Amino acid sequence: MNIMILGIDGYLGWPLALHLLNRGHKVSGLDSYVRRARVEKVNSNSLTPIASNPDREDIFYNQGGTDLDFHHLGEGDYYSLRRILIDNEPDVIVHLAEQPSAPWSMVDVYNTSITQQENIIGTLELLWAMYEVCPKAHLVKLGTMGEYGTPNCDIPEGEIPKDCLDPINHFISHDCPMSGLQFPRAAGSFYHLSKVHDTHNIIFACKNWGLSSTDIMQGVVFGVKTPEMTDDSMITRLDYNEYFGTVINRFCAQALISHPLTIYGDGGQTRGYLPIEDSMICITLAIENPPTRGEYRVFNQFEQIYSIVELAAIVQIAGDTHGLDVKIKHYENPRKEMESHYYNPYRQKLLDLGYEPTTDIEHVVTKFIGDILPYAGRVKKENLIPHTRWDSKHRDSKII
Repeated sequence: MNIMILGIDGYLGWPLALHLLNRGHKVSGLDSYVRRARVEKVNSNSLTPIASNPDREDIFYNQGGTDLDFHHLGEGDYYSLRRILIDNEPDVIVHLAEQPSAPWSMVDVYNTSITQQENIIGTLELLWAMYEVCPKAHLVKLGTMGEYGTPNCDIPEGEIPKDCLDPINHFISHDCPMSGLQFPRAAGSFYHLSKVHDTHNIIFACKNWGLSSTDIMQGVVFGVKTPEMTDDSMITRLDYNEYFGTVINRFCAQALISHPLTIYGDGGQTRGYLPIEDSMICITLAIENPPTRGEYRVFNQFEQIYSIVELAAIVQIAGDTHGLDVKIKHYENPRKEMESHYYNPYRQKLLDLGYEPTTDIEHVVTKFIGDILPYAGRVKKENLIPHTRWDSKHRDSKII
């Protein structure tokens, strides 16, 4: 297949390009490289020393990736995007090119506006370009399980099922009159709201124009290496700051320097998680098993669900294996969220396509810590305590 990755320089975009090329696909990519600039602007860095833009391209070519084509695309450059799609004629477009951080979207009015502008308008422009240029292409869009929020009921894969759900999470045997409608979203940040708006716009484009799309509601990804990274120079980025660092990545970075793991509040918040290798497998399954023309489908993508307290315990055990002194402390929660809740999302569609989830999570986290141990000296301590709060009052969270 001819696959174009939007956001190819990112945490997931780079390893996905390597993975797909290894499977014999033709891969091209777009990136504005704004993630690098924003991480630097918040006085942070990638824990892993990633190659510069031109060096990364050279590394890939030297690995035999002659079908990789980095296009440098500016923000809101619709006609350039349209031209690139005409030139490349992709069969699949993997859309990873969005502002990915909930905390960053909550900093101030500027960050909120940029998040919604880039994510919602950027996706709308992509949909129009596909409609005008490559309407038969399959859009694989990276959504987030965070769109659903934490409703006190089971979470289906996108649509409300035929059997109703009652308030205490048991199926009612008769057909639900709302079946087939999208399951209600309950976003918890301006970032997550932008993803919900994306979902509605993509659904409309599929119904109205006959586009086809797979919306991957992905859990929290962790890890830094995939089998295709045969050299450390090919490693993907790893953010650990409060804005761009996902919770396990942040915990593991804290463990490296014996900084207490920062559990927000009680730590009962429960979400879906998966290793980066599983993410590559799941996205590839979506690509290689496309929907029908005009179809919009949702895959919930995660390995298993864990609470924050459970994750901290896993990181502590993994750290002990490496001789690290890992402590755990609870901090004021800067977010407005339920800290104790029922959480049971479904994930059957990817299993039906052959996804076999990694189950030895402790082994994966232990290996992950080993992968990043050489870079412990790159951790900036000042980035490990949350400062941005959902009530817009900026101050460091205190230990509770």
